[in-house]
Amino acid sequence: MEVSSKNTVDNTAESKDIEDGKHNGDQPTRRDFMVLAASAVACVGAVAASVPFIRSWSPDAGVAASGSTEVDITNMKPGDTLTVMWRGQPVFVTRRTEKQIKEAEDVSLTALIDPEPDADRVHAGKEEWLVVIAVCTHLGCVPIMGKGDYDGALCPCHGSQYDSSGRVRRGPAPKNLPVPPYAFIGSNKIKIG
Repeated sequence: MEVSSKNTVDNTAESKDIEDGKHNGDQPTRRDFMVLAASAVACVGAVAASVPFIRSWSPDAGVAASGSTEVDITNMKPGDTLTVMWRGQPVFVTRRTEKQIKEAEDVSLTALIDPEPDADRVHAGKEEWLVVIAVCTHLGCVPIMGKGDYDGALCPCHGSQYDSSGRVRRGPAPKNLPVPPYAFIGSNKIKIG
């Protein structure tokens, strides 16, 4: 009887060693392999599942393409205005004449509805170029460039008038035409956005 009780004790000890992952010393068991394999598969699956989720945070190609617009200004003469689209809005790119620049610089800020100096609306050294979003700040109409009493733009819907710097001078519009972020690329291109 002693032998069988000793065998039982030994079997129990051996079972405990197998449960603790120790079989024949510190050799890995089949259970260790299964846990490692399952963990590896779970990690690969988590990474694979997260890729589409993380990509959904990035803008698609259409949005990225509409984020900026390059405008070739090589053939523009003083007094010309080019209308381009940027982020679904029209933008006026105007090459102002010396007369238009002088008029815009000489306006008293107290005479303006939304006071803003011309120097804040154009790039230093490139004062002949005016870039403004062509959406009336009253109700969102598109003004007509080269019309009105101030040698700028006229909104035909309600009569708002803008000067040659895109500043509101008359009418119900409360604000100047906004200036989008833009930069000169060399001497013949402007990048809007």
